Amino acid sequence: MNRRSFLSQTAAASAAAVLASRLRADPARAAAMPKGKAEHCIFIWLGGGMSQIDTFDPKVRGNPKSKPSAAGSDYAAIDTAVPGVRFTEHLAQSARLADRITAVRTVNHRLGIEHALATNFVHTGRAVSGSTIYPSVGSVVAHERGAAGDQVPAYLLIGYPSVSRGPGFLGAKHGYIYLVDTESGPAGFTPPDGIDAARVAERRRLLAPLQGRVAPDSSAADYEIAQREALRLAGPGFMRNFRLDEEPGSLRQRYGGEFGQRCLLSRRLVQAGVRFIEVSHNLNFINGAGWDTHNAGQLQQHALIRELDTALSALIADLEDKRLLDKTLIAIGTEFGRPGQFDSGGGRGHQSAAFSLVLAGGGLNHRGAYGVTDAFSNKVVENPVSVPDFHATIYAALGINPAKELVNASRPVPITDGGKPIAALFS
Repeated sequence: MNRRSFLSQTAAASAAAVLASRLRADPARAAAMPKGKAEHCIFIWLGGGMSQIDTFDPKVRGNPKSKPSAAGSDYAAIDTAVPGVRFTEHLAQSARLADRITAVRTVNHRLGIEHALATNFVHTGRAVSGSTIYPSVGSVVAHERGAAGDQVPAYLLIGYPSVSRGPGFLGAKHGYIYLVDTESGPAGFTPPDGIDAARVAERRRLLAPLQGRVAPDSSAADYEIAQREALRLAGPGFMRNFRLDEEPGSLRQRYGGEFGQRCLLSRRLVQAGVRFIEVSHNLNFINGAGWDTHNAGQLQQHALIRELDTALSALIADLEDKRLLDKTLIAIGTEFGRPGQFDSGGGRGHQSAAFSLVLAGGGLNHRGAYGVTDAFSNKVVENPVSVPDFHATIYAALGINPAKELVNASRPVPITDGGKPIAALFS
């Protein structure tokens, strides 16, 4: 045995011993964690910072055009299917399904209001730290649960790739396959014209000896694992999942435009066995600014909210019709929220002290909303929820213990940074 192998095996054994001792020392903690029965997660990402006071946590009506501007919601609030819970008027379809939804209104973090850092934090649950790259929630789910079908990956991203969405120290095997539009699907999984199955098989035969020479603890091994996964998925079986024209025209219309078609595709991917799908709502910027509603971006924000409402309500109803809603957790993420006050241009700035993230389906005990903020949704008043707590709730709903420890270079790393599931959603 060479020195490198000896050190690697010794480190792995030490990490396993530490993990075992911790579990023995605190078995009550593991036993107390709730364990849901969801099998899949669709994570909808609203990049830019969704304004909670204009969506899922409306307050008294404000006015960005008055002199001076009056703080408050830019839209009227409406009742939902849950007594006492109100959403904005532009979430009317989702409001009728609020008994399948929980808007977690008291999420907060101290990562500041810079987009990239906050986006990384809401995806990984940890701040950027030294040389360690932490895995995203999607990669952790892929690592812990794997794919539920033989012909699909565990984790698929519908949107643009980034390190924040990646596997970090878990390695490429637990990364994502991505596509940027629903029409073309992921690139590279269909052989070029003229390359038949026999030729593909011959290429794999020629590649096999080279793959066998890769040292198991090398960086090349990480790439080789990803390459094997790509070869496994290549072909018509996987690509057929992206044929949205197989769906009834009336259903496609119900979901709406490109973002809605992404949500429809996510339902098809759930049926095929994909464990975790992230769906980015970052196309077209139909209000001129996306969810980052500074200044004039506020003027057409309602169009963006309505697009979310159309797709979200269609997805919930569609999953329920197909008896998949209790098996599929829908989570809506965004990097931070917006203050109740308007800026000088009539829009809103950034706020991380209180904002809303949303859960739906997944077999949880939904209540329309959880947590209370102050009169302008600027501060948490009751039931604060950290980002690790929100992640822990996702993991627990999927039957994953959020206190479990992973191993990074022989160092135990808990799946969440002290996160605790929202107990009320499991009772």
